[in-house]
Amino acid sequence: MARFGSGNGLCVLYVLVGAILGGLLGELMKMSEMLSGVVPYLVTSYPVFDMTPVTVNLYVLRFTLGLAFAPNLMSILGVVLAIYLFKKY
Repeated sequence: MARFGSGNGLCVLYVLVGAILGGLLGELMKMSEMLSGVVPYLVTSYPVFDMTPVTVNLYVLRFTLGLAFAPNLMSILGVVLAIYLFKKY
């Protein structure tokens, strides 16, 4: 039985954390005035997949489902760094 800490599960965790931290770093860089010439290229989102939200109304319960994948360059750099760190350690 495979554990989460072995191989694939840990790699997915590294990639998710790298993407989130890269995106957060990009948002923090938006507020910086020193990097104002470079930041717009790093934080522009590129929609890859966008499923419009669907609302299901069951009269007792109503929920909305949707999914969008729109990474920015900082998120991609975070994923690359996370994969490098995973391979190294």
